[in-house]
Amino acid sequence: MKVADAVAARFSARAFLDKPVSTQQMRRILDRARQSPSGGNLQPWYVYVVAGRKLQELIVRVHAAAAEHPRGEPPEYNVYPPELPEPYRSRRYRCGEDLYAALGIPREDKPARLRQFAKNLQGFGAPMVLFFSIDRAMGQNQWAHLGMFMQTVMLLAVEEGLYTCPQEAWSAFHTAVAEFLGMPEDQMFYCGMAIGYADLDHPVNQWRTERAPLEDIARFLVDP
Repeated sequence: MKVADAVAARFSARAFLDKPVSTQQMRRILDRARQSPSGGNLQPWYVYVVAGRKLQELIVRVHAAAAEHPRGEPPEYNVYPPELPEPYRSRRYRCGEDLYAALGIPREDKPARLRQFAKNLQGFGAPMVLFFSIDRAMGQNQWAHLGMFMQTVMLLAVEEGLYTCPQEAWSAFHTAVAEFLGMPEDQMFYCGMAIGYADLDHPVNQWRTERAPLEDIARFLVDP
């Protein structure tokens, strides 16, 4: 598979088939992802692979934490800036509205929207969820390197016939997740990533987010 094909095929899947991902597959993906770039070759990433009974136990643990803290635990980082400016605010709004529209959930049906959002904390039914962390000593540059590692994992998953959904929603209950995983205190939990065989017939997997035109994101300063 060409890299361009993997990039085009990748999307954030939010419904998965009841088909397990083998440990061998996941080891192969992560072993190849070790080639991801990082400044100074720090390789500032760590990943926890959770599936089967352990994943169900974690989901129960997080749902208990959600019942105790309905608005989430005190955050360790902002998923979005507190005052999100344009055009980013409109892009985020459009993404959410398009998602619910694909599911036929109107804006005024708040309970249905909340039920859909709660599926984040079930990995959208994926058979496996990856949990990424980074050493607390690292700064903004190294967070970018963790992102490159995650992107490499997502593209390699496509090559294996798998789909993913990176999920920062898990960070709302970072204490519960970190404690369950046995994460050392010098690691900061960043996010989860659902991975599995996507249910491509499900309506939530039929839509795609819009992308800004190249002219909006790039400026070419080159000779004619």
